[in-house]
Amino acid sequence: MHQIIRYENDIVAWANEQARLLRAGRFDLLDLEHLAEEIEDVGRSEQRELASRMAVLLAHLLKWQHQPERRGHSWQRTIKEQRRGISYRLDETPSLKAKLNEAKWWDGIWTDAVLQAIQETGLDNFPETCPWTASEILNPEWLPD
Repeated sequence: MHQIIRYENDIVAWANEQARLLRAGRFDLLDLEHLAEEIEDVGRSEQRELASRMAVLLAHLLKWQHQPERRGHSWQRTIKEQRRGISYRLDETPSLKAKLNEAKWWDGIWTDAVLQAIQETGLDNFPETCPWTASEILNPEWLPD
């Protein structure tokens, strides 16, 4: 008899066992409560990735706008990379596009971006709310002046 691996003891071994049980059709042995939590966490992980990339993008756009004398290829590369990553996330997970319409989500992202920009620049004169539209932010050709 195979011993059931507990979620609390080893999540990787547990996940592998749950996948094996699913493939074998042994639904009676599945840890449904923890499986549901892990599936929900996949969605939260995708949302965190989008938020993180957007905050980095916004912080770099702020630095671009407020420190024109320091503009360089590194910032351009980061802006391009974050836009590409965001675009990929939105293409692969279309339901994430709804986040772009949530004012509360933008407020949180903007706060994170401003804090990052303050930490990286030493400046503290950034706008309280995001002055740009989502289409500007995600436009590969656009940079704030």
